Amino acid sequence: MYLKNIFFFGFLFLCVSAVHSQISVPKFGDGMLNVVGKDSTWSVRFAPRIQVRANSSWDHDGDKYGKPEQSFIIRRARLKFDGFAYSPKLRYKIELGLSNFDVAGASEFTGNAPRIIYDAVIMWEFYKNLELWAGQTKLPGNRERVISSGNLQLIDRSRLNRLFNIDRDLGVQLHHSFKASENFLIREMFAVSQGEGRNITTGNIGGFQYTTRVELLPFGEFTKKGDYIGGDIYREKTPKLAIGATYDFNNNAVKTRSNQGSYMRNDIGFYETNISTIFVDAMFKYNGFSLMGEYSYRDAENPLVINSDGSITEQEVYTGQGLNFQGGYVFKNNWEISGRFTTILPDNTFSSNDTQNQYTLGGSKYIVGHKLKIQTDLSYSTIAGESSSLEYRLGFDLHF
Repeated sequence: MYLKNIFFFGFLFLCVSAVHSQISVPKFGDGMLNVVGKDSTWSVRFAPRIQVRANSSWDHDGDKYGKPEQSFIIRRARLKFDGFAYSPKLRYKIELGLSNFDVAGASEFTGNAPRIIYDAVIMWEFYKNLELWAGQTKLPGNRERVISSGNLQLIDRSRLNRLFNIDRDLGVQLHHSFKASENFLIREMFAVSQGEGRNITTGNIGGFQYTTRVELLPFGEFTKKGDYIGGDIYREKTPKLAIGATYDFNNNAVKTRSNQGSYMRNDIGFYETNISTIFVDAMFKYNGFSLMGEYSYRDAENPLVINSDGSITEQEVYTGQGLNFQGGYVFKNNWEISGRFTTILPDNTFSSNDTQNQYTLGGSKYIVGHKLKIQTDLSYSTIAGESSSLEYRLGFDLHF
């Protein structure tokens, strides 16, 4: 029923738009359809995308690897709409998820409805280089998370991102940029959000979440915003570097991973504690070579969930550190060889406190950049220095 409604209203909107607007059909990769009002006071671009994956994994049972577990999945299937309204300075973005992975997570906190909406945000440039964002979208967190899932260098994001990212939330953001010299670009971002993740309908149980990020680009902007694209697919003609740092403070947080994870409950309702998360990251690109590094750190004022009488519930905030390095080289025939190393150092009491390491080797064929590509990778993971598992993945991406 949800999918039928989405397609029906989307089709109806495009039909009505066609009668009172100018329509252009762009080249592949620039959206399926661009519609601009006859008086040029609004526009909408429609861009669907899909990602299909085949996964095989082998667990180590002490002296050998067992039988593989295999699956074929639609990892992502999305519909994206963006454009401007009234003025090019007032932009918007809507992104909807359709696959089971996209809509998973329904609960009492989402009105028991699938989490279809990913982005629903307006962006108003109200002054020179100053933009106000309002709605639901990604917070200015770690670089790997802000990079679109359609622009990843490897099949999917790292374990660091899985455990420490702050993803999307509802609130307002302020974005600003300026040049310190002819080439030296500085960006600043600040967000105030609800602090419990996307598609929450029950209101704010805890406090608010505050996120601040600063980015330094000493050699100027990357080609086509390449500092947020995996791999140097544009083969930067001069060295480009971006350095970023984020501090996130979730006041009276009620989830185990800041605004992510599960709700922390005790005998009187929800357990609240202040959670701080820090990210430091960098991206370097030059002539087909790319290198990205990320460091994450999370701590909580009182990480152990307790009842009103002081007894411990064996729930806790996920705290600790993570480090991720990945890089690759794009050859002139648009093949790329890439690699990644991720290490996680948890600081937990009840859940696993063992160091996790993962080594990944990947290959990509960019047929039309990230818009049409085939990717594969092989990962070897260890826990506490012992062999844990092997995982092989193969997939393709098709983005209009």
